[in-house]
Amino acid sequence: MENKTNPSKGLKNKEIILKELLAKSLVIFIGIGVIAGLAFGVYLIDVKSTSQLVFVEGPSVSIVTEKSDFKKGEEIKIRIVNSGTVPLTFPDSSYGLKITGLSGILMYTPVSAQVISHLDPGDEIEFSWDQIKNDGNTALEGLYKISTKGVDEQENNVNKSTTITIWK
Repeated sequence: MENKTNPSKGLKNKEIILKELLAKSLVIFIGIGVIAGLAFGVYLIDVKSTSQLVFVEGPSVSIVTEKSDFKKGEEIKIRIVNSGTVPLTFPDSSYGLKITGLSGILMYTPVSAQVISHLDPGDEIEFSWDQIKNDGNTALEGLYKISTKGVDEQENNVNKSTTITIWK
């Protein structure tokens, strides 16, 4: 007896198997992509949260900028908000605003009178920084820390900081 096989039938079976494997692989890769995208989204929400203004019970201050990345030379508007439920007191008319490099070196403080300033709950004050440092030079690209420090009615320190990036 001669064993006769149909070569075209074997080829069709191989094509079907290949298509099934390709379909399964595609489903697996899409599934991995969806899971990775979901995990990255959770990371961005939790770790890279840019929410700067959160109202809380008790003493709290917030620093709010319109964004966290700025072009070199772009004016940066900074709002200091009493985001708590008690009045805050600051040592001068700049409301304790300081801009430093991440190393802690002071880059800028607004010119201010040495008078006690108050910020009632929900109130805010706005400053703008043209990226000119106290020494008159333009700020370089990099990370900068904007901070403020005041006290509540019981003389407890209330401070807050946020980080911004200046790009070329």
